[in-house]
Amino acid sequence: MAELIETIQTWFFSLGDNYGVNPIIFGSIYVGAIPFFTLSIAWLVKNYRKKKSIVLPALSATFFFISAYVYLIVAGHNVPLWVYGLVILMVIYGVYSTVLNVRSKIKEETKQ
Repeated sequence: MAELIETIQTWFFSLGDNYGVNPIIFGSIYVGAIPFFTLSIAWLVKNYRKKKSIVLPALSATFFFISAYVYLIVAGHNVPLWVYGLVILMVIYGVYSTVLNVRSKIKEETKQ
């Protein structure tokens, strides 16, 4: 079992060497952005309830959602086209699920 874990770890870190992206930095950005994304969504819902503009919180949420992928695109090299396609699909899905989530939170707030 330890050999399997070591093999996976070696493969994972070799991806960073192949594509010029540090997997630790990518993962740190990805995980580190989660609380800021969540706060941005809360800010968006709060502004919506107060009938204020939701543009800035929406932009903030979008930035934190795609920040790790921006790092991949900016710092990476020799990244295969299918990776860009996968990133685009993940961003589209994330936007879609976030819109659904925000709409449900807004509906909950309007019912109260």
